[in-house]
Amino acid sequence: VHHASGRHDEKNGMMSRAKVLTIDTMNPTVKKVEYAVRGPIVARAVELERELSEGMKKPFSEVIKANIGDAHAMGQQPITFFRQVLALCSYPELLSDSTFPEDAKSRACSILNSCGGNSMGSYSPSQGIESVRQDVARYIERRDGGVPCDPDNIYLTTGASDGIVTMLKLLVCGEGATRAGVMISIPQYPLYSAALAELGAVQINYYLNEEKFWSLDISELQRALDEARLYCNPRALCIINPGNPTGQVQSRECIEDVIRFAAQERLFLMADEVYQDNVYAEGCQFHSFKKVLFEMGPEYSETVELASFHSTSKCYMGECGFRGGYMEIINMDDDVKAQLTKLLSVRLCPPVPGQALMDLVVNPPQPGEPSYERFIKERTATLSTLAEKAKLTEQVLNTVQGISCNPVQGAMYSFPRITIPEKAVKEATDMGQQPDMFYCMKMLEETGICLVPGSGFGQREGTYHFRMTILPRTDKLKILLNKVQEFHLKFTQQYS
Repeated sequence: VHHASGRHDEKNGMMSRAKVLTIDTMNPTVKKVEYAVRGPIVARAVELERELSEGMKKPFSEVIKANIGDAHAMGQQPITFFRQVLALCSYPELLSDSTFPEDAKSRACSILNSCGGNSMGSYSPSQGIESVRQDVARYIERRDGGVPCDPDNIYLTTGASDGIVTMLKLLVCGEGATRAGVMISIPQYPLYSAALAELGAVQINYYLNEEKFWSLDISELQRALDEARLYCNPRALCIINPGNPTGQVQSRECIEDVIRFAAQERLFLMADEVYQDNVYAEGCQFHSFKKVLFEMGPEYSETVELASFHSTSKCYMGECGFRGGYMEIINMDDDVKAQLTKLLSVRLCPPVPGQALMDLVVNPPQPGEPSYERFIKERTATLSTLAEKAKLTEQVLNTVQGISCNPVQGAMYSFPRITIPEKAVKEATDMGQQPDMFYCMKMLEETGICLVPGSGFGQREGTYHFRMTILPRTDKLKILLNKVQEFHLKFTQQYS
């Protein structure tokens, strides 16, 4: 007996049913999603860690993960004041404990007073706790030299990722040749390509110029836009500054050019600024898109639509697990803003501990308060160590023949270009693998070092890269860089 819903199993007379949800009947856009930062290389790294712990012999004693910008996992220390306040908020009984400084206690009390029932376990408004949004607005005003910021334009988010995906959702519409297109930099952080794949939007690639320190060129934006207009409706331009995975910091002049381009071509601007405190190179400075937009005058500041994003996960905080973030929306249509609020309300609210942490980041201890000196000392130590590691990474990688690394001007990654011998390219291609995936997988198996291949971020045809974080402790980073050096020479000899 055959039924559409299954087949008859003669042995026990029972129906064996085909599953309702199969790889062929699932949402096709989900299958198109790829996220290299936690891709097959990382899965293998986790397996290798397990094998090592079970006593299996490997040519290395530990797996060093340099695949993801997870600061605390790599040994970066949390800021004491932030953790003290969060501990007090989570367990208010501690407010009577004399080991906590008074400024941490008063801050915890004011955060708790803005929570329903004085508990961090209650929901907050969908847009985020009002007092936190006010503090974020004041922080932005200070950062941008007095450019006004309206707390109503601030939305607290579950990390910056949540805000970015939400904005993309609002922008996607149309079918066929009118389908929304979104311009993203190549190389890019794969959140963008993954979100666009899931939303069924068109990804429009514009290439950063590796020869000029991964700078952004307006003529390249124009080329990408003109080509895309033939098959989709380009609506938004995404910029990551400082860059991930490429570590460049945009000049003010470049930001002005981008704003003019967006205005002229009627594009919604999205500025991913989560690495804004991570700037290391001499002569480089972070300029926010919002500040530059307003300094360009009303012709731009009253018309260009901009969403900018920040997070608690990077910079000197590195508090990825709390999933705290915000976005600021400029010049958004009021009716769309109402729709945005509605969309966010479906999810109720971002995690309240993440909102509390965001509040501390934008409003840290001030001079004269008991926690100030310790806070400044910890913050400075973290950022100066990162600056040293950025320099060290660039210097060591550039001593290796067949590896060239641009200066790590900011953020937390280097994205060096690697030369892969023809023979290795052929072997990889025969295996149906990207050559840099083949290279990184071989490096992992032989050295225990986990990097992400450049193909996961996008790169110019015929070029190969890998991304590595500069986060491991300095002693570990030196070991890692030496191992990369040795592996590259060995790999090159093996395939030459």
